[in-house]
This record gives sequence, C-alpha cells and structure tokens, in this order.
Amino acid sequence: MAGSGVLGWLFRNRQTGDITVAQRPNGPLLVFLVAWALRIGFAPSGSVDDGLAVVATGALVIWAVDELVRGVNPWRRILGGAVLTVQVVGLVSA
Repeated sequence: MAGSGVLGWLFRNRQTGDITVAQRPNGPLLVFLVAWALRIGFAPSGSVDDGLAVVATGALVIWAVDELVRGVNPWRRILGGAVLTVQVVGLVSA
C-alpha cells in the first residue's frame, strides 16, 4: 500500500516502521465509545444525557489532543487535529 513516497510518509509508524492507519482504542476513546453507546442505546433525558454528553466530549477531546501530540505518524496527528477542531467548533457554536 504505502511505500517510501507520500503515503509511506503519512502512514508509516515512526516507532515500528509498520503502516499504521488505525489502532486499538485507548482509554479515552473507550470512554467516549461507551458514553456514546449509552446515549444512543438508552436515549436518556435531562441531566443523565447531559452528563453522558460531557463525558463523551471530554474523552474525545483528550483522545484528540493525545493523538495530536503523540500520534505515531502524520496521519494520526492529522486525525487528532481534525477531531479536536470539530469538537472545539461544536462547543464554540453551541
């Protein structure tokens, strides 16, 4: 897939040399996924829904900052930056 050109630069893991597009979810991403699933699955209302929304957004922001700062390749850092941008814009425009 990705050799030594642009795709290799974008997706090559700087630690292992392997191609890394996606990784196993880490703690913050797991927290986001659980909070999101609870909101979708149970459709709570009021303060429970608000609390789950805060937890989900907070966890996703933490994940995005972590990827932006410590991502294993440019793709992961770009992904973190894009998710962080979407979250900040959503919070500012709310």
